[in-house]
Amino acid sequence: MKVAVVGATGLVGTKMLQVLAERNFPVTELIPVASEKSIGKEVAFKGKKYKVVSAGDAIAAKPDVALFSAGGTTSLALAPQFAAAGITVIDNSSAWRMDPSKKLVVPEINADALTKEDKIIANPNCSTIQMVVALNPLHKKYNIQRIIVSTYQSVTGTGVKAVEQMLGERNHAVKGDNNEYPMAYKYPIDLNVIPQIDVFLDNGYTKEEMKMVNETRKILRDDSIRVTATTVRIPVMGGHSESVNIEFEHDFDLAEVKEILSKAPGVVVVDDPSNALYPMPKDAHEKDDVFVGRLRRDESQPNTLNMWIVSDNLRKGAATNAVQIAEYLVENNLL
Repeated sequence: MKVAVVGATGLVGTKMLQVLAERNFPVTELIPVASEKSIGKEVAFKGKKYKVVSAGDAIAAKPDVALFSAGGTTSLALAPQFAAAGITVIDNSSAWRMDPSKKLVVPEINADALTKEDKIIANPNCSTIQMVVALNPLHKKYNIQRIIVSTYQSVTGTGVKAVEQMLGERNHAVKGDNNEYPMAYKYPIDLNVIPQIDVFLDNGYTKEEMKMVNETRKILRDDSIRVTATTVRIPVMGGHSESVNIEFEHDFDLAEVKEILSKAPGVVVVDDPSNALYPMPKDAHEKDDVFVGRLRRDESQPNTLNMWIVSDNLRKGAATNAVQIAEYLVENNLL
């Protein structure tokens, strides 16, 4: 089938092309789309070169599905145009996530909500995806009441400019390299942590933190869950990490929690403290799984679990989740 990738030259767009190839998605014709300055450039896919085209040309080519990763402003402008032409859009930006008329989908949890009429489907925030993949099976069993999450997020979540800033700072510190590098952040990121992801809102939380609050409830289909988040940028590249404290309505057995998680789709349990085994971003890099460890009872209050969740934010947190949605649509004849 014809597949368009909008934002094909960016970090996530490039990863979408990689994941489409790795998973052997049935692409008969690839239509890469990017900004005007990139039109005419070439991207590689399965050993072939494809020229980047404009959004208008892509719509005229009538792809079956369009994977968007070009930012919220672009998605708000272009996704309705693709949808009006009968093209199913899977959008990785925040533009449509909280629109009550749009589905916010993590395939392991709520793909069953999708229909042929869904022409714009929202891909959740990367930090939300990995958390809900791990929490959904536990919610079904014990009923989550409250979530406290602190994130430790990779610079790749910001984009190429942030990676270049971190590596530039590191080269300068280690080699005395005085080459210029871009500043994606207001402050240095190497040898530092920045407790701000996205802009601050009137309530003192950042937009990223409120995404986790609102998206978690929508994906788990439970507005009663209380969620509070602190999101932090750290100088790593392999993936996002999260410290999550979950209060349940019902008590749990720790061995049963591990068993539930070990059987959950998309989850890998790495939890052997005696041998210092736990998930780390370097081990999650270029993998599609959500890794869970440091499972332990919160001894300060009843029915409460602490856990550590790690996943590659460019893969399961973005590209892979979008491709999995497309796979579900194909398998269930929803395109």
